[in-house]
Amino acid sequence: MPEDNSLLSASKKCPACGFWSNWQQRPDDRCERCGQLLDPQRLRSEQARQKQADEPLPSFLQIQINPDDSSSTRFFKKIIRGGQLAFAAMVSFMVWLLTLLAG
Repeated sequence: MPEDNSLLSASKKCPACGFWSNWQQRPDDRCERCGQLLDPQRLRSEQARQKQADEPLPSFLQIQINPDDSSSTRFFKKIIRGGQLAFAAMVSFMVWLLTLLAG
């Protein structure tokens, strides 16, 4: 059976000129006629998300466990780090559940 990729291709209407262009569903896809971005909002969103991901965590979320700390200090710091992780997991689950219920 011959392989026909035309059935699986996608197209998107350019917001600038109205021409339908092939669309690979990437944020940097451009119009074949005028060269403008097909989805400029998505590109801005991707850039903002990447910028936020590259920012370091706040200092209160990072407990530094130094090698020169005593064993009891390292133990309690690991307990606190585990508690922070459990709290973040619970909050994330609650946000997910509320979002799911809101529809």
